[in-house]
Amino acid sequence: MRYALLALVVCAAPLSAADFPKPATAKADEPLAKQLSLPKAGEYLDGVGVNWTRDRDCITCHTNMPYLTARPLLKGDTGWKEVRKYLEDKVKEWPNADEPPGAAAVVTTAFALSFNDAQQTGKLHDRSRAALDRVWDMQRKTGDWDWVKCDWPPLEHDDYYGVVLGALAVGYAPGDYANTDKAKAGIEKLKTYLKKTPAPDLHHAAMLLWASTKLDGLMTADEQKKAIASLKAKQRKDGGWSLPSLGEYKRRDADKTPNDPKADSDGYGTGFVAYVLLQAGEKPTDESAANAVKWLKANQRESGRWFTRSLNTDKAHYIANAGTAFAVLALIAAGET
Repeated sequence: MRYALLALVVCAAPLSAADFPKPATAKADEPLAKQLSLPKAGEYLDGVGVNWTRDRDCITCHTNMPYLTARPLLKGDTGWKEVRKYLEDKVKEWPNADEPPGAAAVVTTAFALSFNDAQQTGKLHDRSRAALDRVWDMQRKTGDWDWVKCDWPPLEHDDYYGVVLGALAVGYAPGDYANTDKAKAGIEKLKTYLKKTPAPDLHHAAMLLWASTKLDGLMTADEQKKAIASLKAKQRKDGGWSLPSLGEYKRRDADKTPNDPKADSDGYGTGFVAYVLLQAGEKPTDESAANAVKWLKANQRESGRWFTRSLNTDKAHYIANAGTAFAVLALIAAGET
């Protein structure tokens, strides 16, 4: 998913690293914030999203892809346009790149740009269209893509995630893109894959539920109701969800300590599930959503993030970046501005 090095420019002058200081490493014992601060969440998202793009020169499912979905919703100085331009420039480079991007980079880029278009302008940008068209060029006959498998669940470890993310990319695309000839052929193969391949865990079932709200024909009404009920059944008494409860994930720690499905609620589990339920028709005043919002408002950390423990090792908790983005999305969707 690496891209060739690219100078990043926003408007007339490039922003320096000092504009977006990197947050301290995520730790489970970081103190809770005294009160909810969405501006602080924005600062955190800038710190991880912009610096990941600059330092790593790639797009990832856990950091700068979700960054581009959530950060534009918040006020204050922001680097999301820089990350947006980075992706647009990458799309322009793809046809002549010495190292063509892998399928995962293409699908994540298409999703980030498509979602951002739907959110910001309601019009499909030419680079977004080019990214989506390339998605179908890289689709396999079986309807899926050769997804990156880094053993980083739940995002970068199996092909199913790539399929539902591809469904979301085309589902969000403005301008009736889904009815273009190229998209229709790809969507049919995608639907065939999903009909033949059950969601391997509840996390991916939630992803499919989300995608089904943007692209018709992925789930029946009964299947949506069952998915919603399954997600609500995992909600903890404190109003949150824990990521380990959404699937069976093996850790890579030296002592192979298993993930606990009864672990405490965390930012990713709560933000992700709450946002999906709200997209699927749950009202902010409904008990499940209201309790989730209470948990999110009470569990932001001093850095502005919502903590989520990695499912792999305790060396880094990048999933907290995605969790923070989903927490923001859920709070905004629930009317917490």
